[in-house]
Amino acid sequence: MKKILLLTTLLGGTLLTSSCEDKLFQEPQTSKVLNNFLRNETETEEYVNAVYANLQANGLYGLYLPAFSEIQSDNTYDEVPANDDGIYGQLDQFTTIPSNSLISSVWTQSYSTIQKANTVLNRIGSISYATDATRQARIGEMKFIRALLYFNLVRLYGDVPLVTQETTDPNAYFGQGRTASSQVYDQIKKDLTEAISVLPTTTSQPGRVVKTAAQSLLAKVHLTLKNYADAQTLLQTVVSSGQHTLMSNPADVFSISNENNKEIIFAVQFAPGVNGNTEGSTMFQQFSPSGTVSGAKGHDLPTKSLYGLYNSADKRKSAYLTATAAGTPWSKKLMQPTTVITDGGSDFVVLRYADVLLMLAEVQNELGNTSGAATALNLIRTRAGLANTTATTQSDLRSAIDLERRFELVGEGHRWFDLLRSGNAVSVMNDWFKTNNIQITITSNNLLMPIPQSQINTDPSIKQNPGY
Repeated sequence: MKKILLLTTLLGGTLLTSSCEDKLFQEPQTSKVLNNFLRNETETEEYVNAVYANLQANGLYGLYLPAFSEIQSDNTYDEVPANDDGIYGQLDQFTTIPSNSLISSVWTQSYSTIQKANTVLNRIGSISYATDATRQARIGEMKFIRALLYFNLVRLYGDVPLVTQETTDPNAYFGQGRTASSQVYDQIKKDLTEAISVLPTTTSQPGRVVKTAAQSLLAKVHLTLKNYADAQTLLQTVVSSGQHTLMSNPADVFSISNENNKEIIFAVQFAPGVNGNTEGSTMFQQFSPSGTVSGAKGHDLPTKSLYGLYNSADKRKSAYLTATAAGTPWSKKLMQPTTVITDGGSDFVVLRYADVLLMLAEVQNELGNTSGAATALNLIRTRAGLANTTATTQSDLRSAIDLERRFELVGEGHRWFDLLRSGNAVSVMNDWFKTNNIQITITSNNLLMPIPQSQINTDPSIKQNPGY
């Protein structure tokens, strides 16, 4: 099978169904079901697949999270802010309220998936496996997924509850409040370091986490924390591993016929025509301009200003983007489904080699190695059909790398986090609003999302972020 992790039902749907309730820490259906289920390798493998499958949820990489991490930036916007009760429009216009269902879905589905990973990690040590290598790989996979979700949560919400133990008591963690971001980051680094030590270099099942995925993610964590030397070591390890390379043609990176290619380090898997057309992605429909396809919503569209910045010789402009007759840009990284419009086959790429090279350029530059930074940056520019960068100073290279990340990674859920990491989110966005005659001004209070109101109502020890 080309895909793994395409389960949408397990034990009659018991273990994979995401609850609609608002509690953060819910009993994973019932302890009786789990205690009677996770008894051997076969059942544990199914539950591991359930953790992966959770990543397809709307609140995660199925729809909301990619928009969440782009639409607040100068990369993308919401065409019709009132669509879908304004949940995307609020993000775009910085009017987000704590009862926004997108905000709560990202929160609750992240913790639901973390809890499933906790369950596997708590139990897998006592379950007989045919090979210990497989058991260790699964431990690494679960720690990677847990770290990935906490990394998203801490960047979006700030201090968040840190839960690393399985619990069958839905009230076990109520009252603990929010854990300091520094402690959350410590756990993320611990999980990824331990994952690196046990994950395989390669896998015969596309979609599974491998060692370079954990190394790349840990490098991004260190980059975020400005631990540049640590990030550099990890990134150079990924480069020297020989496991990844740039596709020679940008158009090949996201082609459905070329999924899980050598440039892809980790992607959430989607496939059409499976389980009654429920395992495909809805992103193409949701992120297409109004009137282009049936049910198009115009969410998370590339801004016209970004589209206009591409050099005419840049291969990525036509490989990654297109535009309507009226000039509205949209993404070609999400391929149009051939049958059911809500059953797209495009995987969502979380980590890829181009990002690794751009991160390496950034850390080299911050460490004062401008020559090394330019070398890494030029690998991306050469693939795009562009001349080498003319930037030579650290300041100019910093700007050049930042712009290249926009051109290369648009729509992949990086730009807002890049702005947060650089500390330029407020100034960049206020300048962008002013340039485009948009009457919006943001402050530092807009850099974190509100804690979902439903969570605060459930657990009074969870305090709201400033400004909401």
